[in-house]
Amino acid sequence: MPEGDTVWRTAHHLHEALADRVLTRTDFRVPAHATVDLSGQTVDEVVSRGKHLLIRTTTHSIHSHLKMEGAWHVQRLDTDWRRPGHTARAVLENDEWQAIGYSLGILEVLDRHDEQAAVGHLGPDLLGHDWDIEEAVHRVTAVGERPVFLALLDQRNVAGFGNEYVNELLFLMGLAPTRPVGEVADVRRVLSRGQRMLDVNKSRVERSFTGSTKHGEERWVYRRERARCRRCRTPLRHGTLGDKPTSERNIFWCPHCQV
Repeated sequence: MPEGDTVWRTAHHLHEALADRVLTRTDFRVPAHATVDLSGQTVDEVVSRGKHLLIRTTTHSIHSHLKMEGAWHVQRLDTDWRRPGHTARAVLENDEWQAIGYSLGILEVLDRHDEQAAVGHLGPDLLGHDWDIEEAVHRVTAVGERPVFLALLDQRNVAGFGNEYVNELLFLMGLAPTRPVGEVADVRRVLSRGQRMLDVNKSRVERSFTGSTKHGEERWVYRRERARCRRCRTPLRHGTLGDKPTSERNIFWCPHCQV
């Protein structure tokens, strides 16, 4: 599942292939931008902002979000695509590389000065060079009665956590997902631990939260609802939680280790 670490790594690979090179071809396969042609422009940089990607050219920003199924593939020109062509939403090429964006949840081409309209609502970026933990603490704790799970998952508070990270982080911190964030003794420590988790995982494809990278041993609670806690052997629990029924997310926890 794409979360902040996946998007950071994607931006890194795109930047290596595209930055400081002239685009020789662009193909945006969404109706709103089908006629846009950025060929001839130089890519300045590719950056991640939480779960959002920004490919910045001389005058524009190509903004994308992977959502659940999206991916950007970088490969040599004239090599076979690794996903069906009908799932491609963007194709960018220079004289050596091509980048194909498949099944992108969001794709838009913005003027550079309009970039904030797409990402300005986001909280501090956990993997950003300007990570501001004090501002993140302020935002996360602003509504004290809100469950800590939802406060951490809200991208307006802090950008980069997804469902898997928040479930695993709360287990490691001994916090029940439903605990009001106002009752969490040290939110700064929680955020610091979560930032370190993302930072450790950002350079590897297979995430691990337990220290093991063996298949089936990487997670404490996420998607382990039929298993027992690795620490205390209590059966794990699974439920849903959201601010409203249409936004409910899956939660996984140990009722003994998390209070």
